[in-house]
Amino acid sequence: MAFEPPQRLVRALGESAPDGDDWLEKLPETVRRAVALRELTVERVQVPGGRSSLVVLVRRADGTPAVLKLAPPRFRPEAERAALAHWDGLGAVQLVAGPAGEGVLLLERLHPDVSVRSLPEAKALLEAAGTLRRLWVEPPAGHSFETVAERTGRQAAVMRARAGADVAGLVDAALAAREELLSAPPEHRLLHGTFRQSKVLAGERMPWLAVGPDPVVGECAFDLARLVRDRVEDLIASPSGAATTRRRVKRLAESLEVDQERLRGWTLFRAVESGVRALRVGRPKDAELLLEFAGWV
Repeated sequence: MAFEPPQRLVRALGESAPDGDDWLEKLPETVRRAVALRELTVERVQVPGGRSSLVVLVRRADGTPAVLKLAPPRFRPEAERAALAHWDGLGAVQLVAGPAGEGVLLLERLHPDVSVRSLPEAKALLEAAGTLRRLWVEPPAGHSFETVAERTGRQAAVMRARAGADVAGLVDAALAAREELLSAPPEHRLLHGTFRQSKVLAGERMPWLAVGPDPVVGECAFDLARLVRDRVEDLIASPSGAATTRRRVKRLAESLEVDQERLRGWTLFRAVESGVRALRVGRPKDAELLLEFAGWV
């Protein structure tokens, strides 16, 4: 199989790849082995695709359409496999049984070009929130998923070390919010971890199904916080963006029975963390949007 990885993936991995990482160089051979081992027929690579994995549209030996997904180890593909297996198709894409390893997942085929983001904003938020609710289940016994405390602890350390004086106030507020939120979490559920409108695709067995989790165990407000800032570029461009953001926090908290102040706190932390990360990897425009949004929260 001769192919070029999508440029979006190449750029994104270039921002985060550790020194000496050769995953992209080995990718063509990894794909060839995965296709041969599973007796798949390749249709095409999904373009522009994601920022952390290669998605290939394939057909199984019986002609059933499927998706082959390959991701570097640092993006925790085996944790994704474990979460999808636990959800077993309830609210999320179905994992197809097959060989594990090499960061390879075989998944049911959804409609890769049709996400909830294609709907009008109010309808998109409603459908996305309904999908997210189905994912919030008890984690499996003896699980090895990262916790919200662990993940945000790593992020907090980087925020402290890398934040410049111009964003120090926001970083201090975000870190203070995190400390308070972690002191008494109301529940521990299996969370999607990176949920947003573009992570919900149209399906056949259910209208909408979540894809691409980076699973984590913790309180539901942490998961919902990323959805609050969806279409952030539209919010920033709107004269009523700040008021709309506050209404969105209230509406989502009420519809999913999440404490509004806890949702506000995690929204602040996650927006500032993403903004500082965008600055660190050389995406100043994204950082500006995220940090302005965080100032409204």
